[in-house]
Amino acid sequence: MFKVLKTKYRNWKLKNRLVQEQEIFNTKNYVFKSVNVLIIDELIPEYDKDSGSRRLTEIIKLLLQKKVAVFLLADLKQYKYKSDYIARFKALGVNVYEPCVDKNNKLITKELFIKKISPNIDIAWLHRPTIFKKYNELIKTHNPKIKLIFDMVDFHYLRLIREWEYSKVPKIKAKAKHYLKIELDNCKKADYVVVISKEDKIELNTHYDSSSKMVVIGNIHHFIAKTDTFIAPHKRDELLFVGGFKHQPNEDAVLYLHRKIMPLVWQHYPDIKVNIVGSYPTKTVLGLHSNKFNVTGFVEDVSKYYKTAKLFVAPLRYGAGIKGKIGQSFEYSLPVVTTTVGAEGFDFSPYHDAMIANDAAHFSNKIMALYSNNKLWEEVSANSEKIISPFSLQQISHAIDSLLTMALNQAQK
Repeated sequence: MFKVLKTKYRNWKLKNRLVQEQEIFNTKNYVFKSVNVLIIDELIPEYDKDSGSRRLTEIIKLLLQKKVAVFLLADLKQYKYKSDYIARFKALGVNVYEPCVDKNNKLITKELFIKKISPNIDIAWLHRPTIFKKYNELIKTHNPKIKLIFDMVDFHYLRLIREWEYSKVPKIKAKAKHYLKIELDNCKKADYVVVISKEDKIELNTHYDSSSKMVVIGNIHHFIAKTDTFIAPHKRDELLFVGGFKHQPNEDAVLYLHRKIMPLVWQHYPDIKVNIVGSYPTKTVLGLHSNKFNVTGFVEDVSKYYKTAKLFVAPLRYGAGIKGKIGQSFEYSLPVVTTTVGAEGFDFSPYHDAMIANDAAHFSNKIMALYSNNKLWEEVSANSEKIISPFSLQQISHAIDSLLTMALNQAQK
């Protein structure tokens, strides 16, 4: 009861401020086109902090290029609806929801905003399982003709059950089963299901046999051609890991790297430094910081790390979907050592054996082999463009075209 009263009070304060600032809702302030897509995510996408946000941002850019009007809403509490990224998406031409009041000084909440724009919306792209679960019925209530897309981001059940296989913690297994129920229910209610990889699609098919509704839309990667400024391997000497630490598999990977893998590497190469870059590092991760294991936290421009590192290391023991950090490394022609889970969705051939290991001893050996063999390093580096070619802008744009065509054709029936 106290929380409800507290929220009402905060929304009352917000409404009064918006009235004073004359933040008045007017549909004329929003750009509608022949095709209008509503996108809802947990946050305004923080594209420089996590792979899921980076992917969604690229999808938004492609939709805008296709002359689609995009409406973006974050599942934040009204009084906490603040983000440095709102202005950046508005600058792209996105219609971004922000709290405001109507002409009668009534607070336009997220739910009321959806109601007001829904008559003109063709497609609702709901990003992540909990978002689809929360908003799908509300959207259909206001406009039953809207086609619902459930973007899984990754198969959450698969990621969690793999985590349980390592930890054997009962709570994690229960959480996996909870997410499986949500994800399967979402699939049934959605008109289309977006999966991030063929592997996730295959796994989902074992639980939900309706592949005709599934569309694979992976990450988008832009290969950066080598120039005269590209640093040769013999001038590089540091290892790199990049990942947001709101994502549990990243914390586990860094702990595993620090406790099990690097001690084996340091026995032979005691001076190798590892840079750990990523947003929202936990106290546990920050506690690993040392001269040889540099935990930087969030870095606005990570390119300097990719351009100067000798290897990207990602000992991910569990997870699901395509790992953006792996693809981003290949954008910079940076060789990678990872696990079978980390490599999921990528074709590393003919260098699969040089880049993948699933235990600490083999992983450390792969690091040392690529670190010390510049010829092998250059061969793997030269293979980078081929590895990420399935994730090119052209490939993902084609997949989005197919999805839009199917959804709009279905809407007209």
